Amino acid sequence: MRQPLIAGNWKMNNTRAGAESLIQGVIEGSTGMTKTEIAVCVPFVFLELGQRLLSGTPIRLGAQNVSTEASGAYTGEISAAMLREFGCRYVICGHSERRQYYGETDAVVAKKLAMVVSSGMTPILCVGETLEQREQGVTETVIARQIDAIIEANGIDSIGQIEIAYEPVWAIGTGKTATPEQAQEVHAFIRRRIAAHGGAIAEKMRILYGGSVKPSNAADLLAMPDIDGGLIGGASLVAEEFLAICRAGEMAA
Repeated sequence: MRQPLIAGNWKMNNTRAGAESLIQGVIEGSTGMTKTEIAVCVPFVFLELGQRLLSGTPIRLGAQNVSTEASGAYTGEISAAMLREFGCRYVICGHSERRQYYGETDAVVAKKLAMVVSSGMTPILCVGETLEQREQGVTETVIARQIDAIIEANGIDSIGQIEIAYEPVWAIGTGKTATPEQAQEVHAFIRRRIAAHGGAIAEKMRILYGGSVKPSNAADLLAMPDIDGGLIGGASLVAEEFLAICRAGEMAA
């Protein structure tokens, strides 16, 4: 049985006071939850706050991005070693917004994953298709390319050191969501694709769903056999909504 992982992706939201209140709310509301792993991926400027507040709690701290380089003259970039120093356990890599708005290619994402793994943290690799690609019937082709690029660059063993989040781009921030059956179909494909390279790794790894998970649909999504948690966007900004999804994880475990 794979332990569910519920990870909040705050994106570029919150103030310092709001961040502190939200983290405290999640800490207090998650007391007694033992079956689900919980993480919050905060903006860089809140990492110190997150490290301090989450110290001594089972809630993991995560970052939303990382540089492809270890150090040097890269103004505005943040290295994996810096994230590790601030207590990060997880780092989101290849989110659709990074791919769409900042031109991150599969090769760039592969380099970021390698930096995160070599620094002792766990990447959350985001894969997924746009609405146009889904309508063209090339969802599996797109996702296979995204996964194969990582394996070709970093080796199959690297896949055993990451989490994967399937995020249908058409369901992010739109209020739309895949049905549990649609999501399960793609999750099962991802596991089969990885199994073709290394069966034992595929069975053990967690595949999260990242397409507008809400308290109203979390239980049905998490009941699917190949959905092992969620990468939560908007709902992670409201403590009670996020906690409701975490409780759904507890029930599914």
